[in-house]
Amino acid sequence: MFKQIALTFFTIFGITTVSNAQLAHEIGFIFGPVAFQSDYGQRHDNSTNIGNTGFGIGAVHWLNFSSAANGNEYFNEHFKFRSEISFTKTNFQHYGRWVEGKPSLTKEKLKAMSGKTTLLNIGTQLNFSPFTTIHEFEKYVGSFYPYLSVGAMASYYSTHADSSLGPLGIPATTPDKYLIPSEGNKYGFSTESGVTFSVLLGVGVQYKLDEMNDLLFEVRYQGFNSDWIDGLNPNRDLYKENKAKDSQVWFNFGYSHYLEF
Repeated sequence: MFKQIALTFFTIFGITTVSNAQLAHEIGFIFGPVAFQSDYGQRHDNSTNIGNTGFGIGAVHWLNFSSAANGNEYFNEHFKFRSEISFTKTNFQHYGRWVEGKPSLTKEKLKAMSGKTTLLNIGTQLNFSPFTTIHEFEKYVGSFYPYLSVGAMASYYSTHADSSLGPLGIPATTPDKYLIPSEGNKYGFSTESGVTFSVLLGVGVQYKLDEMNDLLFEVRYQGFNSDWIDGLNPNRDLYKENKAKDSQVWFNFGYSHYLEF
């Protein structure tokens, strides 16, 4: 499976890096915290958002047509194609109202639960700068290039669910809601690996450090088409609060370098 994902990325990368004097290339990297929105903890709770924060890192390639003379000046000056391979890891615990307050057996089981997931992401995005053209940005050191982005990714995920009380899957260690079958699985939890797809929406800005180098910062939402990425997925028909699939928000810092051909 990993070979298939890697082949897909290098095929995309190869298409977008064909040597052509009319194409402008950048390469770089991104890194930063990842706030995972999962079935662990209370949704929209600060302790959950902070506690279930992981880390991500990635390698990026940008391509634009600002040097091309094909008549579509607006597209050439305002859009960039972006290819990326990235890795994220997040550890999970239950936080918020479900484990706070008066002690109970269910709360103790939730407190004892933990999980972790890793993701290898490969995909493409389209960056759009509505205010600044590529050539305007490239002219001046210290200038800014704000952009919006939209894209899609394929991700290989590996997730693990556990409890300090013992193996999950028995009433002594597992809250009732996770003992009920869900979406074809025996339980509402899972330790598994698989492939999923996601959509990306982001906003960011590049800063012109010097003629050949930029710094960047971006905030990006990644919404998955699966609710098993974190290893938990209570039966939706019985537990209506489980209404959102897994997602994560990246806060990325990065660097890019311009290539000369």
